[in-house]
Amino acid sequence: MKCPFCGHADDRVLDTRVQKDGSIRRRRECLECKARFSTVETIMLAYPFIIKKDGRREPFSKEKISKGLQAAVQKRPVSLAQLDGVVERISAWVINRGESEISSRLIGKKVMAELKQLDDVAYIRFASVYRTFKDVQEFVETLEDTELLDFVDANNPQLSLTAMNFVESEKKQSHENDSKTTSPRTRAPNPLSN
Repeated sequence: MKCPFCGHADDRVLDTRVQKDGSIRRRRECLECKARFSTVETIMLAYPFIIKKDGRREPFSKEKISKGLQAAVQKRPVSLAQLDGVVERISAWVINRGESEISSRLIGKKVMAELKQLDDVAYIRFASVYRTFKDVQEFVETLEDTELLDFVDANNPQLSLTAMNFVESEKKQSHENDSKTTSPRTRAPNPLSN
């Protein structure tokens, strides 16, 4: 490592720390001019090539997935940290497959599975852009796609849309029944008002 101040090639490491993102930060001191500087080391991973629908191949891009996710969660209560976590999970999933090429269709399904756990509206937005639908029925069937279960993390389950509709209708009926049976409240007299 060359010193950024004097260009000398020899230095010593004073401190080494592993960062949250897995990179390694080292504090160094030049043996010639005694200047101190920091370096960051990251692991270079070899991502597989993505096979597009038309047969083209392109390198895997975290930025492309991040842009697609940001468009899907626009104006939704999803934090940037949650999106970064989704991108990292998808990237790790792609690397762990150990393949030199992977279909864009598989990555799209993984993204949809992650979004379904994160936010239903974002999931619907992504599904409507990612897939081309012939009619409304095909769209509804895609929203309840059981094939996505292969991509879902069992530690973070989310109700299906059908189950959500059932739960919402049950809450609504319960609320209507409660409002019919309760009597209007009357204000208790204040004993200190005299």
